[in-house]
Amino acid sequence: MKDLDYNKISVTTVSGRYITYDHISEFLSSLPGRFVIKIEGESVRKESIKSITFGDGPKKILMWSQMHGNESTTTKAVVDLLSYFNQESTDVLKLVKECTIKIIPILNPDGARDYTRVNANKIDLNRDAQNLSQPESRILKKVYDKFEPHFCFNLHDQRTIFNVGETIKPATVSFLAPAFDHERNNSPSRKMSMKLIAAMNSKLQKEIPGQIGRYDDGFNDNCVGDAFQMKNTPTILFEAGHYENDYERDITRKFIFKAILKGIKTIANDRIDEFTVDQYLSIPENGKQFVDIIVENIDYKSNHLTKSKIIPIQFKELLILGKVKFKPELHIFEKEPKEFFGHKTLNCNDANDMLWLKENDLLKLLS
Repeated sequence: MKDLDYNKISVTTVSGRYITYDHISEFLSSLPGRFVIKIEGESVRKESIKSITFGDGPKKILMWSQMHGNESTTTKAVVDLLSYFNQESTDVLKLVKECTIKIIPILNPDGARDYTRVNANKIDLNRDAQNLSQPESRILKKVYDKFEPHFCFNLHDQRTIFNVGETIKPATVSFLAPAFDHERNNSPSRKMSMKLIAAMNSKLQKEIPGQIGRYDDGFNDNCVGDAFQMKNTPTILFEAGHYENDYERDITRKFIFKAILKGIKTIANDRIDEFTVDQYLSIPENGKQFVDIIVENIDYKSNHLTKSKIIPIQFKELLILGKVKFKPELHIFEKEPKEFFGHKTLNCNDANDMLWLKENDLLKLLS
């Protein structure tokens, strides 16, 4: 079967790291009536939180993005997904006959506007699943209870620090079948999550071999994925990560889109049991061995000896005049690994690299 032409369905008017409802409203307004757009409630600052529902099949899938406001890659991916479903191809007609899909593209619009992880009350919504102290948390719970999904897709971004296993490959996409108890046992719903991830991994390995990781499965019932898994709803955590030179994450969005679509097709075609728990467990766990930049060949004097050291640099993301800027800063590891890698390497023996370091006020950090 011929693969789809992603370039024909990608919504290029929605791009970059800073995504709010302002950026997607024109596209959402262009969707035809078979996409039912509903205001589900309001954020702390009274901004509308919307859902888009389409399809009329018996298998119900709920997905939400930007629970953390500064994690926008998956929002771009679900916009591309809506574009795909706006076609009238044979594949689309079959999928909407089998599935009903509900998407909340931006659950935390206040955090999205501020480009922060938390909401306007400085609360991490992904630690509010039990207390339900925030309006955004209550909206998601209300939608979940009313929609009664058979599957949940919990869509996030992860930092550039993650690599796959102990390899030098970045974790461009990571998955998790959340635990439902402290012992991390496998319930029927969790096993189904694992099998569905194995299906999506089989697709992505053809696109970005070796760049798919498995997220840590430590249990926390305040996390939404764990909470929904506790309710026996197969739930999958998606983490959009780094692809080479793709700090705007307009390449990674394609792989998230393809993973989501593979998941939907696997559900629609009743093919989940063609995949196994062991295939899921074979996905390497994420390491934390990357930094954005390694600076090499720095000479400094200590005890009258000249030594060479390597300096790790990490970008801090700052929202400036509606654009996300990447400010390089000295990186301090929580626990320094035996070996670490850089997405980019600068050499102090290279004049151009030294100019870049000077322009970014980094020379003082290297002394």
